[in-house]
Amino acid sequence: METAAAFEGTRHWTPDGPLDLARTLAPLGRGPGDPAFRVADGAVWRTCRTPAGPGTLRVARAAGDRVTAGAWGPGGAWLLDALPALLGAADDPAAFRPRHRLLHEAHRRHPGLRLTRTGRVLESLIPSVLEQKVTSDEAYRAWRLLLHRYGETAPGPLPGLKVVPDARTWALIPSWEWHRAGVDYRRAGTIVRAARVAERMEEAAGMTPEDAAARLTLIPGIGPWTAAETVQRSHGAPDAVTTGDLHLPHHVGHALTGAPRTDDAAMLELLAPYAGQRHRATRLILLTAPGPPRRAPRFAPNDIRHI
Repeated sequence: METAAAFEGTRHWTPDGPLDLARTLAPLGRGPGDPAFRVADGAVWRTCRTPAGPGTLRVARAAGDRVTAGAWGPGGAWLLDALPALLGAADDPAAFRPRHRLLHEAHRRHPGLRLTRTGRVLESLIPSVLEQKVTSDEAYRAWRLLLHRYGETAPGPLPGLKVVPDARTWALIPSWEWHRAGVDYRRAGTIVRAARVAERMEEAAGMTPEDAAARLTLIPGIGPWTAAETVQRSHGAPDAVTTGDLHLPHHVGHALTGAPRTDDAAMLELLAPYAGQRHRATRLILLTAPGPPRRAPRFAPNDIRHI
């Protein structure tokens, strides 16, 4: 019998309806070159620090509707057990009732969009904190640098993958390394505070999305935006709509009304008919509808490495 460290296993699973593998798992990738997520040879690869330890998962379509997965490392068996949830088995796209022509068409065109559920909180929380009030490029660069510097080489046959650091490692990253990665002291402090109570954070995976978000926001520096971005992934939360975003209200408002500018309050009013499914509605809008024309300069990068 193989030891946990040498674990290598496979699993086949057939979803109970259409499954768009790439779009379902896309929210887990954090920009180009993410060391913990890669699409290669028609398969999606992701790494994870599971309760059993680090693991690597490869997921691909097989014959018919079947999905085949391979897993490696101490966390491999945990990843295979969690495969259905990761691919949206607990999600119910049929619960969505479109009331706008655009959303009706988007729902029809993307029947395989499921909301992924990882069951892990910190791995989604930390990159969400890195994305606070900076450009995507800045956040993705910081994530890549920190994982290459402090992440663990991922088990399995695909070179270059990294597993996110454990909580203790995140908590002990020195200030100059945060600065080198372009992460200001506020975001770094938030991550360190969350890492110090990592067990409490991971307990939130067993709560409702609302209770989990409430627990996350007890940490200074974690607000509704970060909490929503986290539980969307950790819980597959269909109603965890993101507020406080620079672009999302304008995108939703333009798609549903044609208005070039929309604030959070107006966005929530537009999404009120989709209560319980507001996150799914925004996912469908982002997949289908172009955003409004930009009338202002893009959010300028703020490279703190030169301060």
